Amino acid sequence: MGRSIQNLTMLVTVLVLTMVGTAYSGNFNEEFDLTWGEHRGQIFGGGKMLSLSLDRVSGSGFKSKKEYLFGRIDMQLKLVAGNSAGTVTAYYLSSEGPTHDEIDFEFLGNETGKPYVLHTNVFAQGKGNREQQFYLWFDPTKNFHTYSLVWRPQHIIFMVDNVPIRVFNNAEQLGVPFPKKQPMRIYSSLWNADDWATRGGLVKTDWSKAPFTAYYRGFNAAACTVSSGSSYCDPKFKSSFTNGESQAATELNAYGRRRLRWVQKYFMIYDYCSDVKRFSQGFPPECRRSRV
Repeated sequence: MGRSIQNLTMLVTVLVLTMVGTAYSGNFNEEFDLTWGEHRGQIFGGGKMLSLSLDRVSGSGFKSKKEYLFGRIDMQLKLVAGNSAGTVTAYYLSSEGPTHDEIDFEFLGNETGKPYVLHTNVFAQGKGNREQQFYLWFDPTKNFHTYSLVWRPQHIIFMVDNVPIRVFNNAEQLGVPFPKKQPMRIYSSLWNADDWATRGGLVKTDWSKAPFTAYYRGFNAAACTVSSGSSYCDPKFKSSFTNGESQAATELNAYGRRRLRWVQKYFMIYDYCSDVKRFSQGFPPECRRSRV
């Protein structure tokens, strides 16, 4: 297993991963298991759609049947509409155990008419606390939008509708752990977090509006999978294009960099690398490289 993962890491270093769009949509029956919440999770439409619901008794969740080690994961979500305050829809990659790795999208609900907060985080060897938060430039409850995680040995890119919003670079040379050895599954859940999710817990879940429901479609994974010590890389993992132009595995193109700067200038509302109060004794070493 260890040798296979090392070999795969070396291979992926030179692969091109940025496949745009979701021309192929995976079947939820084939790709995922509903793991908790009983009837609150549903797969329908011949496996092309999935929904998670939350009521006063329980939330719900699912996880992928496969484990992944590097790749691009796309999922289209339509979030809980109306008064979603207190709810969290989480969509993330994670390994298991006390020294787990994890790459997070979390959508923090809000009162009707107020914007969702998109919370992102990266864990490596069990350590997180690398949060960035954003508002979105659209209403994520009206239509489906694509949320993507591009995971390479060099960096992790968070994308919304193919617009990069965050890049977390590999800074192992500075002593910063980076997730690159532990295969991870895809997880998603809808749950009640009204003790902290909306305005720090000041706004509670309005259970008269339950059940709360989020919808999923358009799953696509252009990635390497790991199973029983062996690995397989999807051919789409090796050749991909943005606006017709091939992307190098270690670079964002010029247009992507401009879009990243636009999002971070106008829509970022929290960056741990700018939190002077939290890091009064000095910022984490990766913060000196966090801007693209």
